[in-house]
Amino acid sequence: MAISNGKRRQPSLAQLRAFAAVAEHLHFRDAAAAIGMSQPALSGAVSALEETVGVTLLERTTRKVLLSPAGERLAVRAKAVLDAVGELMEEAEAVRAPFTGALRLGVIPTVAPYLLPTVLRLVHERYPDLDLQVHEEQTASLIDGLGNGRLDLLLLAVPLGVPGITELPLFDEDFVLVTPLDHGLGGRDGIPREALKELNLLLLDEGHCLRDQALDICREAGRGLRGAGRSPSAEGGGGRRAGAPVTTTAAGLSTLVQLVAGGLGCTLLPRTALRLETTRGSQLLTGNFAEPAPSRRVALAMRAGAARGAEYEELAGALREAMRGLPVRVLDGG
Repeated sequence: MAISNGKRRQPSLAQLRAFAAVAEHLHFRDAAAAIGMSQPALSGAVSALEETVGVTLLERTTRKVLLSPAGERLAVRAKAVLDAVGELMEEAEAVRAPFTGALRLGVIPTVAPYLLPTVLRLVHERYPDLDLQVHEEQTASLIDGLGNGRLDLLLLAVPLGVPGITELPLFDEDFVLVTPLDHGLGGRDGIPREALKELNLLLLDEGHCLRDQALDICREAGRGLRGAGRSPSAEGGGGRRAGAPVTTTAAGLSTLVQLVAGGLGCTLLPRTALRLETTRGSQLLTGNFAEPAPSRRVALAMRAGAARGAEYEELAGALREAMRGLPVRVLDGG
């Protein structure tokens, strides 16, 4: 056990950071690259940490690196310490100057192309010192990134139903039916939801929350889609009759719209996507559902108790005002 001046020596943050990186990657070269440290320096930092704590943390061989039993236990503690230090620095930055520094915003693919122009314009005009960094990912990845500190704030469809996440609702928007030119429902208003039972409906791939929302709408209309169960991550497939199997899917809304234009079926689009996605071709018609129309809610989401929570709430309020020109129903911030 290492003792200095009668007191137990303390590991440095650099040592903990090096060990946490090796524990995550189980490879010295990859760990060094991940934290921007040279491999000899990283190896030395881990060895110094082992000397400081008085236990062997890693089992090194010529081919691989393994955590010792002690290393497995201390890796959890090391990560907790580093997370706490990160939160301390985030708190200090927020107190020092609101709306400055980096803000890592995660956005789902069915929101990003349609709302980011409004978000970016608002940030540029009102918060010029804010370093906004945008990450487009599916819902499950975004939630994971928020939970582990990789992301600060999310812009996505809710409710999430995830403990430890606070939602700041922005607006509700209706879904619109998109059909080929020769479809009987094309261009109609007041379409009953029950019409979905008979449609050849095309949906997004599993993992997109919009896929699950569309499936929920279909179920509410009394339609079952075999092979289209709710994805655990929840954003699709065709069937010419109730209970038909999902046979066609797409990775994005642009592809879905092209499939509709090609006569393969119909799809549901959020109203904010309508202008961008349906003006690319002339082989489409849109139809509006009877009230209350199927809809989705879009919100910002942050970690409960986030150090910059007051900033995020202010940003949500500014976004609500900025989005009043969009085809949505802006929600009260209360």
